[in-house]
Amino acid sequence: MPSTPEPAPAPKRDERKACWSHRDRYFACLTQKGVTVPPGTDMSDGRGPVGKAAKEEQERLEREKKVTAEEVRKQDPCLEERQGYETNCARSWVDYFNKRRVLEERQKMIGEDKFSRRKAARARDALEEEAKANEVAAKGEALRSTLAQLSATKAGGAYIPPARLKALMAEAAAADPGSVEYQRMSWDALKKSITGLVNKVAAENIKSIVPELFGGANLIRGRGLYCRSIMRAQALSLSFTPVFAALTAIVNTKLPMIGELLVIRLVSQFRRSFKRNDKTVCNSTAMFIAHLVNQRVVHEVLALEILVLLLDKPTDDSVEIAVGFMREVGAFLAEEAPKANNSIFDRFRAVLYEGEISKRVQYMIEVLSQVRRDGFKDNPRIPEALDLVEEDDQITHRVSLDDHLNVEEGLNVFKKDPDFIENEERYRSIKAEILGEDEDCDDSGSDADSGSGSSTDDSEDGGEDNAQHQLEIHDRTETNLINLRRTIYLTIMSSLDFEESVHKLLKLEIPDGQDIELCNMIVECCSQERTYSKFYGNMGERFCKLHRKWSDNFEQSFRNYYDTIHRYETNRLRNIARFFGHLFSTDSISWASLSVVHMNEEDTTSSSRIFVKILFQEMQQQLGLKVLAERFKEPSLQEAWQGLFPKDNPKSTRFSVNYFTSIGLGILTEDMREHLKNAPKILLAQRQAALAARGSDDSDTDSSSVLSTPTRHGLAHRAPTRLGRIPRARVRAHGLALAHTQLILTRVDLTHQEVGATVAAQARGDVVGEAGHVRPPTPHICPGHVQEPDLTRGPSRRDVVHSRIRAPCRVRLRAHLLDLAPRMLIKGAGGALVLDQRTQSLVVLVGPHPEVVAAVLHRRTVH
Repeated sequence: MPSTPEPAPAPKRDERKACWSHRDRYFACLTQKGVTVPPGTDMSDGRGPVGKAAKEEQERLEREKKVTAEEVRKQDPCLEERQGYETNCARSWVDYFNKRRVLEERQKMIGEDKFSRRKAARARDALEEEAKANEVAAKGEALRSTLAQLSATKAGGAYIPPARLKALMAEAAAADPGSVEYQRMSWDALKKSITGLVNKVAAENIKSIVPELFGGANLIRGRGLYCRSIMRAQALSLSFTPVFAALTAIVNTKLPMIGELLVIRLVSQFRRSFKRNDKTVCNSTAMFIAHLVNQRVVHEVLALEILVLLLDKPTDDSVEIAVGFMREVGAFLAEEAPKANNSIFDRFRAVLYEGEISKRVQYMIEVLSQVRRDGFKDNPRIPEALDLVEEDDQITHRVSLDDHLNVEEGLNVFKKDPDFIENEERYRSIKAEILGEDEDCDDSGSDADSGSGSSTDDSEDGGEDNAQHQLEIHDRTETNLINLRRTIYLTIMSSLDFEESVHKLLKLEIPDGQDIELCNMIVECCSQERTYSKFYGNMGERFCKLHRKWSDNFEQSFRNYYDTIHRYETNRLRNIARFFGHLFSTDSISWASLSVVHMNEEDTTSSSRIFVKILFQEMQQQLGLKVLAERFKEPSLQEAWQGLFPKDNPKSTRFSVNYFTSIGLGILTEDMREHLKNAPKILLAQRQAALAARGSDDSDTDSSSVLSTPTRHGLAHRAPTRLGRIPRARVRAHGLALAHTQLILTRVDLTHQEVGATVAAQARGDVVGEAGHVRPPTPHICPGHVQEPDLTRGPSRRDVVHSRIRAPCRVRLRAHLLDLAPRMLIKGAGGALVLDQRTQSLVVLVGPHPEVVAAVLHRRTVH
């Protein structure tokens, strides 16, 4: 029996694994090739019957496959190319997906790397910030300990040089600007700054101290320090009280809370010192209050209350303080409250008469009365160098002696401000608004000045020279004036009513000396309208009633426009006349401005006469004829209206009478008509006085010489026959009766023997006569009008010839002349009416030295 082979020993674990691994790989290869391996076959190697069979089978399959491939290639020659293309496409897609997978993996790796780097950077920054914070905290702690040691004592600690103090403050601000230590240092600096500026202020440098005071210190935070410093400085130097008051007045315009706090503290100090009988403090406080009253920081009622308190129970000290107080504030009270001022002086007078005070104080009251009579010339209200605040900009506080006052003593000491940074920023904006936009430039300039010496002075001198050189340049293009007129015109045109227009125009910044341009533009805008609009009249009236300067400017404008009225067309002239008529009728401008109008033929033109006509008609329309007539009869303005209603020349008087009568204002000419009626009597009386002064010898001169008197032309005039003295007679011309014949002597020339005269004969509407040296013959004269003859030369034969009556009928003289009495006109002188038969003219001989005047009678047809 064959022996059974012993089983091989089981391999170890690692060897078994290796064997099985080899077998598995071999089995997988056969399976892939399509070889069927029966179960139980040992495939550990390729030997053995089964292995050989498998190998042969594999070879057979390869041969078949090769034959099949060759046949397929023969049948399809493009198979390889197609397979290659498909292979390449598959390979391309594989490469694409491989590259994409690689790219995604790379991006993922990069993102993870970036995130890690960011995380690391944040961690590193956090560590650095923590280290810096720790370092700053350590420095701040050291700085705070240093500042605490420096400010440990009451006096503020040891002395610190300014450079070191500035560096410490910069470090404290960098470390913690809101810390208590930094606030303490800024408080100390604020106190030193305010005290130093108050001690340096004077009348000469107050304009430069004010910007430094606003720019170098937070006055809102240090208002208590300011009040304390200025009160101490004023008490130590009373002569600088006006300067301190002026400085406070300027500060009060920008920060009223400081002025109010100072007044409250002064009033409280006055009451306290008055109760304690502290004369020195009471006197200095009263003087400071007096100058604050002069600067309008506090109302004058407080000054009156102080005076009443001091004089209620008069003593030597109280009266002495009251006298000093009154000397300082008396000029202001005399102007602003005259009644109260008089009552105070009455009280002084009563105290003086009572005699309960010492002689020295009585003498002080007497000196005060003398100062009052001199108008406080040695104690002006505000010195000229300290009058720095406009009256409209000042804010006046009303504080009474009886008010409950809070002096806010806590503002004098340091306190931590929880909103320190916000308050500093708020004051910085207020400071920029007060000082303007050039604050930084000014600060830098001041720093540069502090570090420079003579070079700064040289640059300032150069700047002054440049400024003087610039002042010599004059702009002749009037660009600014044109822009101003354009602005005024646009403002007027854009307003809905005259009140809005006036309000806008008052806000314009009109340069000094060009206020009249506003008035001229208003008149020009009014003249450009198609018809007159009351909008402009109301505007002008409002301006005139707001301030005296506008009234003066409109009066000057009226004079200018009247002088140049001939340059305007009729419509513009009408609007201008109605505008000024409105101003006159509302008393916006003085009626004395009409003195520029001279109503006579030589000084007027057609344009000016139309202007005056429309002007007076506008005044008549608004005032009424009766009121207008009464207004022109005011005695105070008669001198200003001598040119408008002339009485010095009969020719001008007649012109004015005829003019106003033609425009329907004859009621205004009543005085001139009366003057024309009485003028011959006055002139003849003057003639009689002059002739009487010559003596009676001249009166006995031969009358024949008169009948052959040589004229200025060298001709001899042979007078007609004299019929003698006729007391009463009656004249008939062409059978028409003349009545109320009147002899009027219109002009007397004492330098010549020839005397010009006019005979005006008025009948009952039948015959109108006129006489005089007329050449050529005068036209027909209407009743009621008087025309002056030409009296520039003496009478001549030619005058008589040209003035004769050209009528077919003769003039018959009867023995009855009605009311012809020359003695009524020339007292004590004779007169005669002579008929020249040759020339058919009436000749009148007048005076002790008869002179020839031709009389012409014009006939009117009577139906």
